[in-house]
Amino acid sequence: MPVNTHDGDARRPPFNADAARRLREALGMTHAHVAYGIWAAYGMRLEPATVASWELGESSPTEAELTALAGALWCSPAELLGAPGTLREFRLALGLAPDDLALRVGMDPAAYERLEAGGRWSGSDRQAAALAETLRLPLPALLRFTGQEERLAELLTSAATTRWQGYVRPVGKLVPLPKERIQDALQALHEEYHATMTASLSWTGGDASGEAGKAGRDFLDEVVAEFWRRVGETGI
Repeated sequence: MPVNTHDGDARRPPFNADAARRLREALGMTHAHVAYGIWAAYGMRLEPATVASWELGESSPTEAELTALAGALWCSPAELLGAPGTLREFRLALGLAPDDLALRVGMDPAAYERLEAGGRWSGSDRQAAALAETLRLPLPALLRFTGQEERLAELLTSAATTRWQGYVRPVGKLVPLPKERIQDALQALHEEYHATMTASLSWTGGDASGEAGKAGRDFLDEVVAEFWRRVGETGI
């Protein structure tokens, strides 16, 4: 499944070329039909060869072109995107303009633009909840975009390496999930971390402590992803 961005242009969204071709063919449209539809509805003049090059993965549409292409193909922008991984891609998947999203979330448009460009989150809890609801964000994505993933990693590291019971409440404040599910996940992380350390000490020869330390660090590097897996949450 070709998913492309081209010309080093970070403003071009990931594009599912195969999906575009399948949707066009299902409608019985030629590249010329698509190009005309984009011009008629959006005022963008494109050559049929441009549409063909998108489908071949030789180039990819801009944000505005993607929205127009979705309109011409009678589909949502999400159907033409790869899996969203950035805040901008989640927004594009719903066909929202930055100003529209900022209005719905209750943010200054310039502040939202900075956030989407990689700036730090400075919004309120209410705005975070509005962002999650509007963009239908999975919980892992919400914590990442609002700058809380690093704090979660710190808590999970401490839970795995020390007494996990003391971290149920702090983790629960960041992650609105049932307490029992958080408890089970933290206990499992704690047990797996210590089992990893013990196994490394038992199986290695010369530098056992060094190998155990590396195994422990490797485990902790993935502790956030493992936590999400254990609580049944998916996302970026």
